[in-house]
Amino acid sequence: MPEVTKSGLRLPFLRKGLVLALSTLGIVVASPPATAQDVNAAVIRIDYPSLLPLSRLDLPAQSRGFAGARLATDDNRTTGQFMGQTYATKEVSVAPDEALAAFQGLMDEGHRLIVIIADSDDLLAMADAAPSDALLLNASSADVALRSAQCRANLLHIAPSDAMRTDAVAQFLVWKRWKDWFLIEGSNPADHVLADSYRASARKFGARITEERVFQDTGGSRVSDSGHVLVQRQIPVFTQDAAPHDVVVAADASDVFAEYLPYHLWDPASVAGSAGLRPLTWAPTHESWGATQIQRRFEELAGRNMTDIDYQTWLALRVLGEAVTRTASADPAVLRDYILSPEFELAAFKGVAVTFRPWNGQMRQPILLSNGRMTVSVSPQEGFLHEVSPLDTLGLDRPESECTAFEGED
Repeated sequence: MPEVTKSGLRLPFLRKGLVLALSTLGIVVASPPATAQDVNAAVIRIDYPSLLPLSRLDLPAQSRGFAGARLATDDNRTTGQFMGQTYATKEVSVAPDEALAAFQGLMDEGHRLIVIIADSDDLLAMADAAPSDALLLNASSADVALRSAQCRANLLHIAPSDAMRTDAVAQFLVWKRWKDWFLIEGSNPADHVLADSYRASARKFGARITEERVFQDTGGSRVSDSGHVLVQRQIPVFTQDAAPHDVVVAADASDVFAEYLPYHLWDPASVAGSAGLRPLTWAPTHESWGATQIQRRFEELAGRNMTDIDYQTWLALRVLGEAVTRTASADPAVLRDYILSPEFELAAFKGVAVTFRPWNGQMRQPILLSNGRMTVSVSPQEGFLHEVSPLDTLGLDRPESECTAFEGED
């Protein structure tokens, strides 16, 4: 017998009325599943030793990534309460030498939906150690190889690759007709990888690198009382007599020198890349497409601004939540199939729905171009076309990827 409330209305009729009202507002509500799902995810973050950032504004918060996970879990619960679904997210932060053991601990506890904030080597180690019924989501590593020859079928990528970010910068510079670049790269291995990505983006979109120089990382103190005096003398000399260029592109993945380039160059020029105009998945300045509301909710929850890692972790868990809602399942295999299907899409406060590339598990998403105070532009830029999606002009397209683990996913 249907349950009757004090008002005399049967609950099934109340539910039908709620669905009808939401549908009238344009909100799609899936039918409640016959059985409830308990969605137990985990976020594991590896805390690598590092020097202090050049700017105090970039000091990493203790809740880095985890705050985004908490917001996403709250959002998933909001929908889940109507669908008979419960959501819980475990947070784990570990040192590099403890990472694999901590990951195995999550597996032993029965967790099979894991968001990972880690470098590519540790990410691959976890993907290879995972049982066959686990689904992992990369929320931080930008390594292009993970989307190509080193891809794994159980690993989906929320974080954009280096190629997606450098393509986003290149498109804007070419759209501005700033096609002559002075490329400055750091001396560390990660800097060389990023510089190679900018070279590939320049070739891809018809820009020309007129000069290249390497800024040597000599170690030592990064910030001192007289630091600005030394920078004011050294950077102009370092950039003197460069070939004619429209813009300086900095490839400084190690955060050693790029922030010093604006206003210290020998020749007046804009700076893009690792400083100046930067490619980001999220920025505190982003306000378009309803972003202000999620900014405010995050700030109320965390007491600080949302960063790239927070957003990417939020997005990873929202992908899982959306897939659970649409499939009425918490089975990782079912979720993975739906996420990679043409039916999946998710609103992400960027003007277009995000989707996934079925050939390598990479999320398609716009890239913000920010100067730290304003969102200057958003790539892909107008006029850069693609037969499937303009978002596929950013990063590895299907013919460029050597990934074979996803074959047959279309």
